Amino acid sequence: MIGDLHVHTTLSDGSFGIEEVIAQAKRMKLDCLAITDHDTLSSSSRSQILAERYDIKVIPAVELSAWDKKRNTKVHILCYAPQKPDRLEGLCLKSCQIRTQCAKDMIEKVMKRYPIPQDAFLKYTKGSKSIYKQHIMRALVNYGYATELYGSVNEKLFSYPRGECLVTREYPDVNFVCDLIHSSKGVAVMAHPHMFKNIELLNELIEAGKIDGIECYHYSATKQQQQRLVSLAKEKDLIITGGSDFHGLYNSTMTHIGSSTTDDENLDKLFKLIHQNAQKANKNAAAK
Repeated sequence: MIGDLHVHTTLSDGSFGIEEVIAQAKRMKLDCLAITDHDTLSSSSRSQILAERYDIKVIPAVELSAWDKKRNTKVHILCYAPQKPDRLEGLCLKSCQIRTQCAKDMIEKVMKRYPIPQDAFLKYTKGSKSIYKQHIMRALVNYGYATELYGSVNEKLFSYPRGECLVTREYPDVNFVCDLIHSSKGVAVMAHPHMFKNIELLNELIEAGKIDGIECYHYSATKQQQQRLVSLAKEKDLIITGGSDFHGLYNSTMTHIGSSTTDDENLDKLFKLIHQNAQKANKNAAAK
């Protein structure tokens, strides 16, 4: 069994719909897939129906936005198969509101530089729970002020931390997010630790027992970095995951569904933990 445990759709900042990513996963001969849209579990019901149609296992999942207050930087935590997803609703809503407000402020700044109507940006956000920089860049490309989504214009306007139009705010504290995932009886995995330079935080979360796995196989890490993450995960008996972080048209680098995967051994560990969480949730419900 093999699976891609990190894929996005139009519900967040991907350009493929739910059925498109599932169909492509099937073409790539994957056995399972996790749709991990940012701060929303809205794909869950529809994806389960389509999973049966395409004969592929789809794990309910979400990529949660969080903040490392100690180092003042963002971090993403992947949550798999929360048995009590309603406990994550408030967190997801808050993070989507933060992102959308930042985006609206960025659009206002962009409109002062480029004579583009506001609806030119919003037309690309249909179906998404938030507004993303990719949507803004797509409008700039469409109006001829840029030729690519991730070129010099994007660098000038949105590069971190000094992009001319970049607006950022703190997301919920990462420790709170991890605790809430476990309260929802979900599996917590740190996403792409090297993307946001989260290695020190990763070690702290491991020691505190806050996470269950590490996304070791991701394009943001070199082969050497991936192997170090694998060694750390094995040493600490954590689940080793891999995912393409596919966004379709909005990919910032070349990646496709199935380009990074999770192997049979670690999928088995994940499913066992999901089963244990389900049993605990059912036991608690019965006790009430």
